[in-house]
Amino acid sequence: MSTDRDIDGWLAERGITLGDSRARARALLEAAGLTRPGKARMSDPKLATAAKLLAERFFPVCADGACLKVAQATGREPLRVEPRSHCEGCGGSANHRAEVAFVESCHRHGVRKVVVVGGSPAVREELEAKLGRHIALRMVDGTERRTSDRARSDLEWADLVLVWGATELHHKVSGHYTHGGPAYSHKVVHVVRRGVAALLEEGMTHIERAH
Repeated sequence: MSTDRDIDGWLAERGITLGDSRARARALLEAAGLTRPGKARMSDPKLATAAKLLAERFFPVCADGACLKVAQATGREPLRVEPRSHCEGCGGSANHRAEVAFVESCHRHGVRKVVVVGGSPAVREELEAKLGRHIALRMVDGTERRTSDRARSDLEWADLVLVWGATELHHKVSGHYTHGGPAYSHKVVHVVRRGVAALLEEGMTHIERAH
């Protein structure tokens, strides 16, 4: 029984539905000898190799300019995909796009240790899950007592401190970080907007300006 797959259908499953994107993807597969012009089907073993080639060459990206910027920074060729849920930059989510861009910015500028002060328990858990594999994180509960010594330890440890003022954050906690002294002010960002994407976007703006 044949296990061949329709190539166009297989590409569509990866969001490669636009004519130009499909032509570029097929040209790569043809150049690698995995298929030839006019051929409609490909065997499963070849498809595994094809998937690897596409991932190495292209960065699947939606029409959003922020995602395109992330794609260009990776060194891979941007390849437009639809629907945007296939975009490697955002996956259809503004939060995911910001997380990918933030990690890339941190890596590019040598920011390896980040402290986030504030945020709900659920948001802190999300940030830990999405960013903790790529950079070192310290998440500070803005509703619990924090001594000045512990805050100073965080300030000394971190490359970047995001004080999230629009969330669950007591002034007695935030003050330890925002008034930590001139030695640390260059690494502290007071974020007044809500939302994960806004938090990380302000962090990226600070990183880009500082470097």
